[in-house]
Amino acid sequence: MGILATLVIGAVAGWLTGLLQRGQGYGLIGNIIVGIIGALVGGFLGGLLFNRDFITGFNLETIITAVLGAVIVTFVWGLITGRK
Repeated sequence: MGILATLVIGAVAGWLTGLLQRGQGYGLIGNIIVGIIGALVGGFLGGLLFNRDFITGFNLETIITAVLGAVIVTFVWGLITGRK
């Protein structure tokens, strides 16, 4: 995936995660970071569970995978830091 597509998917996934968990985004840079980390985690877990690559480019499946991974990452981060 190209760098620009990675940044766009990261921003969209981070923003959607922020809406789902906090009711607002994390800011542009925060959205990108949360989304990219979420895509890595979601792609890794999807590969383990389904033996398939879910991060295939700029499509809906990739965004959903990134959002699910970002939700998991922010939930675990909240547990570690004690934030809700």
